[in-house]
Amino acid sequence: MEMSRGSGGFTLIELLVTMAILAILLAIGVPSYQSITTSNRMTAEINGLVSHLQYARSTAVKEGQNVTVASSGGGNNWEGGWTVTDAGGTVLKQQQAFQGGDTLAAGLAAITYDRNGFTTNQTTLTLHDTANTVAFRKCVVVSLVGQLTLNRQGACP
Repeated sequence: MEMSRGSGGFTLIELLVTMAILAILLAIGVPSYQSITTSNRMTAEINGLVSHLQYARSTAVKEGQNVTVASSGGGNNWEGGWTVTDAGGTVLKQQQAFQGGDTLAAGLAAITYDRNGFTTNQTTLTLHDTANTVAFRKCVVVSLVGQLTLNRQGACP
């Protein structure tokens, strides 16, 4: 009776080659994945800001009264969230604080739209990721006539 060697498993060399290939794929894929998630998170944050600013402007024109978008923290740092309020102080919309550690800085603590949709001060709101990477930086410029300009991929003034 002859005993044959079974092929019921992996050899050590096969296992090491597989592990090496997996390590190479992870080394390539993980930084790319982190870049994509950072970009998507920041795009969602800046789109939320633009949406609230557009809502405030259209509500000011529609209702014929001042509508203010103000930093929740009261200062020029907006990453703690913001509120949209009408002239009577009623909160119309509210944004919660950012969760990803990103920062959103502006030259003003509040932007007020009048009944014509104009603002009293021009300002730029700049969104930075936690590492302050220029390629991820996004800006919203609010002009005196209330127009919003969104600059992406580091093209901030």
